[in-house]
Amino acid sequence: MSGERAAFFSFRTNAMDATGACIIIGAGLAGLSTALALAPAPVVLLSKEALGAQASSVLAQGGVAASVGPDDDVELHLSDTLKAGDGLVDAEAARKILSAAPAAIERLARLGAPFDRDAAGRLALGLEAAHSRRRIVHAGHDSSGREIMRALIAKARATPSITLLENVEALRLIVEDGAVAGVLAQGEGAPFAIAGGRVVVATGGVGGLYLHGTNPVGSFGQGLALAARAGAEMADLEFVQFHPTALDGPQFPLKLVSETVRGEGAILIDDRGRRFMEGAPGAELAPRDVVARAVFRELSAGRKVFLDARASVGTAFAEKFPAIAGFCLANGVDPATQPIPIRPAAHYHMGGIKVDLDGRSSVEGLWACGEAACTGLHGANRLASNSLLEAVVCGEFVARSVAGTPARPSRASLAAPGRALVRDAAPVREIMSRHVGVLRDGAGLREAAGALLALSRANERASDPALVALMIAVAALRREESRGAHARLDYPGQAAVARRGALRLDEAVEAAERLPARLVA
Repeated sequence: MSGERAAFFSFRTNAMDATGACIIIGAGLAGLSTALALAPAPVVLLSKEALGAQASSVLAQGGVAASVGPDDDVELHLSDTLKAGDGLVDAEAARKILSAAPAAIERLARLGAPFDRDAAGRLALGLEAAHSRRRIVHAGHDSSGREIMRALIAKARATPSITLLENVEALRLIVEDGAVAGVLAQGEGAPFAIAGGRVVVATGGVGGLYLHGTNPVGSFGQGLALAARAGAEMADLEFVQFHPTALDGPQFPLKLVSETVRGEGAILIDDRGRRFMEGAPGAELAPRDVVARAVFRELSAGRKVFLDARASVGTAFAEKFPAIAGFCLANGVDPATQPIPIRPAAHYHMGGIKVDLDGRSSVEGLWACGEAACTGLHGANRLASNSLLEAVVCGEFVARSVAGTPARPSRASLAAPGRALVRDAAPVREIMSRHVGVLRDGAGLREAAGALLALSRANERASDPALVALMIAVAALRREESRGAHARLDYPGQAAVARRGALRLDEAVEAAERLPARLVA
């Protein structure tokens, strides 16, 4: 334990008193951005693994979407975001976040992010699906997340006001009189309490709830479980984006073949060489939900699907996409001469903890940002590379809100809690992949909800993942339409009025309990 941590830690009670600090759960791009924006105010930052080791941000190949090109502006970026979000984007929130994008790029550059530039020193801008302009700012070509995170991790380690707790996992939020009063956590030793009335959840997504995902295996929505058990309201949970082009293989997480490859002209073909997206509006650069469903249908029909960059990129593939070329070659595929086998994989969660423009949740003292939060920016379907942007920008918004909120005195008990809690999402994955995946229907969603409720009660290790999955299934069951990333075979059309969804944990449990007994047993 470092000297900085020892200043907070009490060996007598096996607890920490961080009342004067902000406690941030999650050390991906959103968590780090919040912590750095709060400096020099004190922060206690919890990272479940070594810093950066299990953060989805590190895996991001695409870059940061920002209207910084000479032919671009915020209104064009907003228009593309609204179109991709399929009627559910909060336009006010989106405008505020997108307007902050150019300044966010400048801030990241000052923090050391090595953005790609052309010979004249201008930002090199890439194109991704559903963007009408080249506005994707990359770092290290297809290693943007890794390079940006490398810079922010180095800065966080060098910032005296940030106390880093690595290999420490948050188990529960401590709530007193309806307000957050601390965090129950565990590291390598016994569980311990951290007292503090200002907590930020920045824990990432839910890809670990599925058999095929691009998030780290531990990304099962742990931040959603924390907030939901504390009584927080969730929003738009049914909208899970499946990336259409993950490298098909046995590993988890699946390696992502960035949309930028299609932006450079790669096409989708089946095992007969047929280009099955050719006649669709936007073809391979249609919104992700459209492409994912097209790929899924081909796989469901027993065919294999490939991303073919031979004609468009060819021998320049390794130069343009060194990281992708590396893991493809490691899996026996040379993208310069062979088509890449791909499949859809759970990639990004548009839903999450419902927050306002300052990142405040419905529970006093609890903020959220990044993928764990639902700001309304993404609507029913995230526009590519708006997620890294949201993490950086909303981290700053949250920091300003936290800084302007006086630390609430906490009466949380600092007595050492009971035994450690181990979480395991493995029992959930088959249920979610079968019934709450790319295509859904009412019968399958009801079966999933019943099975997940029973699992949450019968298997303590799977309880938190099962409850997050249950909320997603119930939200999907409630939405009797197909919109964005939520596609129901029994409701293929859209409702006349687009409405965002809201749900609390007790409501999800009650809905599942009303199902026929055979579905819950």
